Amino acid sequence: MADRESAPRIAPLEPPYAQEVGAMLARWMPPDSGAEPLRLFRTLAVHPELAARMRPLGAGILAHGTVEPHLREVMILRTCALCGAEYEWGVHAVAFGGAAGLSEQQLDSTARGDAADRVWSPLERAVFRLADELHDRSGVSEELFAELGGHFGPAQIVELVVTAGWYRTIAYVINTARVQLEPWAGRFPAD
Repeated sequence: MADRESAPRIAPLEPPYAQEVGAMLARWMPPDSGAEPLRLFRTLAVHPELAARMRPLGAGILAHGTVEPHLREVMILRTCALCGAEYEWGVHAVAFGGAAGLSEQQLDSTARGDAADRVWSPLERAVFRLADELHDRSGVSEELFAELGGHFGPAQIVELVVTAGWYRTIAYVINTARVQLEPWAGRFPAD
């Protein structure tokens, strides 16, 4: 887990950026946002070639997926919480969670609860359990796979699994580099 009090191990780039790096960082941010690129993006930009190759998958998960945003965010938030990536959990809780219809109780549950919490529908519970099983065993039980098959087609199951893997990769970067929390982002709820 990244320690919010520790200095970053890999410092994010700071302006002024080289022209090509600035253009790449602008593509990572929402169009015309005018906001400073996120610390995570500026950390990835220390390796601009890799960052440029990573962006299409991340953008594809968020903007072009076939899984409804509400369920996508359950997968992302739970995966980030399991990996101790408070940075990414907090960004998604604020920037995407509410817009995707997640309640405060559901956001809290992704970080401190479990699939049995009463805040989840059976479908949400299945996605939550998928995040847990992927984290714990890098696979899924026959029982849960059958349950998922009752709600999703094969392409959507693959999308959920890739989403979990992508955010686990992002968690590795965050926790290894000690990416500092964004001041506006959410924080894990207290125990």
